[in-house]
Amino acid sequence: MTDKPTVSVLGTGIMGAAMARNLCRAGLDVRAWNRTREKAEPLAADGARIARTPAEAVEGADVVLTMLYDGDTVLDVMREAAPALRPGMVWAQCTTVGTDPVADLAALAREYGLVFYDAPVLGTRQPAEAGQLTVLAAGPEEGREAVLPVFDAVGAKTMWTGADGGAGSASRLKLVANSWVLAATAATGEVLALAQALGVEPRDFFDLIEGGPLDMAYLRAKAALVLDGKLSPASFAVATAEKDARLIVRAGERNGVRLDVAAAAAERFARAAARGHAAEDMAAAYFASFDDQGGTGGGRGESR
Repeated sequence: MTDKPTVSVLGTGIMGAAMARNLCRAGLDVRAWNRTREKAEPLAADGARIARTPAEAVEGADVVLTMLYDGDTVLDVMREAAPALRPGMVWAQCTTVGTDPVADLAALAREYGLVFYDAPVLGTRQPAEAGQLTVLAAGPEEGREAVLPVFDAVGAKTMWTGADGGAGSASRLKLVANSWVLAATAATGEVLALAQALGVEPRDFFDLIEGGPLDMAYLRAKAALVLDGKLSPASFAVATAEKDARLIVRAGERNGVRLDVAAAAAERFARAAARGHAAEDMAAAYFASFDDQGGTGGGRGESR
């Protein structure tokens, strides 16, 4: 294997497509597959070879990168790829799957002799497109020379959390980080909704906190998406945010911790999705604050 491995990308949604493009730009040989082929086909213009099946995508690859919806999907797709998997192949599992599925994924890797890396990424559409993700990685040192060019192509930083990918230390850290991101997103929507209900101009709130410890660039960025009606295309969709919030709640329950904010955030994302905002940016949880089925809250920030 050379210092530029052949990489199979399974899953080319918002994140996977951006990661595949950056792998192509780094000069790696990339094969891409997606269940809905139309989402993978544009990557051919970037130099990726589009595969018809997961097995075709991983045939002859040095590294398999999975960026799919959840743990069950990852297991299903890797089982479809199984006829072409070979011992010694590196598997970088980048999907946010929570804590419980990691052991099952690692067991599948052992079954086929794969070198397994638990490697979720921190970031949304824009940093993914810019190759500025943070990779949270756990896995054996002896396989890292194969996977590091992949992590370097998709991310600005790789944070190693352990040498045993099956222990799930990277996925656990990812859930902790996402709990903060989702809480901040939900709070942003409630601030804007309350301001509207009370007749307060949002700019007055931002002026009030400007430069102080309550100010946050993330708050301003998510608020702007709502106020400017720019919720599409999503950086991170409402439906995916709901999935991740429920993973966080489940992880807390399994470990004796009650996470009321995460549970409430999951319900807000679910209400927003039910009102037609599932594919919009997760900032659209704002619309969950209003009883009208259109979710416009009087019209502010409607993006459709």
